[in-house]
Amino acid sequence: MLIALITDLHANLEALQACLAHAAERRVSQFAFLGDLVGYGADPAAVTSLVMEHAARGAWVLQGNHDAALFQSDTSSMHPAARQAVEWTRSQLNAEQLSFLRNLPYRIEKDDLLLVHANAWAPEKWEYIDGVMEAMRSMHACKAQITVCGHVHIPTLYHMTMTGKTGEFLPAPEHSIPLSKQRRWLVIPGSAGQPRDGNPAACYATFDTDTQELTFYRVPYDYETAAGKITAAGLPASLAKRLLTGE
Repeated sequence: MLIALITDLHANLEALQACLAHAAERRVSQFAFLGDLVGYGADPAAVTSLVMEHAARGAWVLQGNHDAALFQSDTSSMHPAARQAVEWTRSQLNAEQLSFLRNLPYRIEKDDLLLVHANAWAPEKWEYIDGVMEAMRSMHACKAQITVCGHVHIPTLYHMTMTGKTGEFLPAPEHSIPLSKQRRWLVIPGSAGQPRDGNPAACYATFDTDTQELTFYRVPYDYETAAGKITAAGLPASLAKRLLTGE
């Protein structure tokens, strides 16, 4: 089974459509959306509806912190731009879309694969995996051989030996990486809808459960149109600029 691992869509319809088309060309048979369907971008309704269509066909979908923020009365802890986007997003979604987002799970387990938005030790608290120490904490908090996380917008791969030694590296796109069963792995595919590593191309990854191969991808898309929609919606200019620069 070839799984597409797509996370942090952030209401970016152009990026999502590009990733889905790219995955279809590779004959992906299972889709996993790891949360933050909304927030920041200008197409929350269209993105949510598209993911709902995939969920109806069996896709795995998680809740992210920006999805959860829609249902919080106090968002004062959020960055002002993110808070403004959340408040605007509430007005753009219908009851069915809101219900879908509200009821998404924090974690999904499939055989030796664990999917979470933020981390495995407390997926509902949205703490970041910023480096090796947090990656170790997350891997020690579960039994899965492979954990896949969103939340961090830069593609990263962590690996831990049987003795607990943990390392990390930034993967190159298009190169298949065999995930040895002699190690444990933590995969961060990067953000489809708002990359932050200086490259505006959308991020996602695939995992082949038959060959145990992981592949990261960068997918070009019309980020100028996506950024223009943010500006037209009256959302903070910084959110549009991020799509143009990938930072």
